[in-house]
Amino acid sequence: MLDVIREHAQGKIAKFILVLIIIPFALWGVDSYLKQGGSGPVVAKVAGGEIMQNEFLQALKDQQEQMRASLGKNFDPSIMANPEIRKSVLDGLVNQRIMLADATQEGLTVSDTQLAKFISGIEAFWENGTFSHTRYESVLRQQNMTTGMFEHRLRQDLLLQTAQEGVSRNAFIPRVVANNLIRINEQQREASQSVIQIEQFMPQAKVDAVAVKDYYDKHQDEFRLPEQARLEYVVLSAEHLTTLVAVSEEEIAAYYKEHASQFGQAEERQASHILIGVAATASAAEKTAAMDKARKVLQEVKQAPGNFAQFAKQYSQDTGSASQGGDLGYFGRGAMVKPFEDAAFQMAAGDISDLVQSDFGYHIIKLTAIKPAKLRPLQEVHGEITQELKKQKAGRKFVENAENFSNLVYEQGDSLTPVAQQLGLKVEQSGWVTRLASDTPLLNSPKLLQAVFTEEVLKNKRNTEAVEVVPNTLVAARMLEYKAASVKPLEEVSAALGQRLQRQQASVLAVKWGKDALAQLQQGNAPAGLAWSQPQLVSRAKPADLTADVLKETFRAKADKLPAYIGIENNQGGYTLVKVTRLVEGAAMEEARKQAYAQRFANMLEREYATAYLASLKQKTKVEIRKDALEKAER
Repeated sequence: MLDVIREHAQGKIAKFILVLIIIPFALWGVDSYLKQGGSGPVVAKVAGGEIMQNEFLQALKDQQEQMRASLGKNFDPSIMANPEIRKSVLDGLVNQRIMLADATQEGLTVSDTQLAKFISGIEAFWENGTFSHTRYESVLRQQNMTTGMFEHRLRQDLLLQTAQEGVSRNAFIPRVVANNLIRINEQQREASQSVIQIEQFMPQAKVDAVAVKDYYDKHQDEFRLPEQARLEYVVLSAEHLTTLVAVSEEEIAAYYKEHASQFGQAEERQASHILIGVAATASAAEKTAAMDKARKVLQEVKQAPGNFAQFAKQYSQDTGSASQGGDLGYFGRGAMVKPFEDAAFQMAAGDISDLVQSDFGYHIIKLTAIKPAKLRPLQEVHGEITQELKKQKAGRKFVENAENFSNLVYEQGDSLTPVAQQLGLKVEQSGWVTRLASDTPLLNSPKLLQAVFTEEVLKNKRNTEAVEVVPNTLVAARMLEYKAASVKPLEEVSAALGQRLQRQQASVLAVKWGKDALAQLQQGNAPAGLAWSQPQLVSRAKPADLTADVLKETFRAKADKLPAYIGIENNQGGYTLVKVTRLVEGAAMEEARKQAYAQRFANMLEREYATAYLASLKQKTKVEIRKDALEKAER
């Protein structure tokens, strides 16, 4: 929930920042949400508490909005019908409840003062530089939330964050261990490989008709076809209706005038920088050394500001921009870390800053250009407004037609033609569908497929009900053809089955030959018929043409005596042999890069600790999923 609020705050309203302002929390009605409670049936019981249907549906909606924001035009709303996504959302709610129950049991709390302090620091709720209760309520109303709901959810989020931080604080990696991990990770190995393919053993693999029939008889389920249906269907969708509605120039002009703030283009600035890197977690001595170096570079830049690009190429430790003379291109507010942004937006074009410190180190900034804020002209946004107005009109038209659509497919249930004719829709035909899947995305809805395979549709030849397969899209279908579940006849599968069994036998022979060859190589003998590839240096970051599994085994090989040999069954059914002939240790590394490595290892350890913590809680927590209520919520 905090992520969603932050997204809105950083976009149209403002950013979150935490300031030390305490407001009497008693004025805000902390317990109002708790007194109201949830609504709808219970979908899960966790640690003595309940997850209500409306909470699950809201979580689904939040997930959909996050995916829409992340994927943009590539977002397909139908993906929300995927059972795996719905399960992951419910799992997330269950995990939260488990951790909250444990945190409460351990005595962790978020006081009213702490909560007030956090909310007071949210700039979205400020007016004239200070917290405004009126603004606070207004912003939450726009998100369809009461203050009690927001405060309750925020308190839970902060409590979860506190619990997780308590676990992650234990993720400490000693310097000796970190250095050893860095050495291992940076090491390169010179390796050659010999791939034993199953094709060379195919002539030795013999499969007769008796073996094929025997396998077929014993594995009937592999060849079973589910019941299938071919459908005709009609679709009523807001998306289609956008192609049918018209928008006048007067409407476009009026919308542009009423929503002028929506079409503003914020100020952007172009800057170059020189970064002298030092981690936020570096020692005082390391930070002092980095500052001294940065001051010396700044002195050179001040003496010859026209050579800024050359200095950036020479000194900057930002690998992404150094080769470009430090150029970062144009950026708006919110794109850079705050100290960098604050400095850049106070400078005039051509200015060079003093040292600016951020979590990345010390920056020397040159502001090269400014694009002032401006209102995008109507001609530029004409298409956007047209689509928005069409979308609005189509949405209203969809609502107007939805009830009529549902009534017609039910009342005239022996045909889809009447609803198609009355609403100007097209009756379409599908390929074969099963209870579980359809190649047509709109028909690949669990609820629709469930409706298709009912007695009412299969035997009585009636229309299905109108099913909302994705938001603002209704589909009704009826049966054209039906195939009962069956087993493919032996004649139909014997050729492919015989080839598959032959390849399985060849795979067994290839793996046995490879393992025997490995044993000989490890004893110092060279089996005849091995062809090795050219030696190449590989690392964990640069595997060359080694697969992930082969690379992993290559670095697990004992290399105290070279050449070293390893072998592994490959994903083509054969066997891969690897010969390691040389080790190359990584070059000396700057302290800043070492610290970045160590931080990455610490982050990995934090995730492992968090996973283990949650797993241990799950083992001792009772969780009950109410499948009947969950299915209703999904519908």
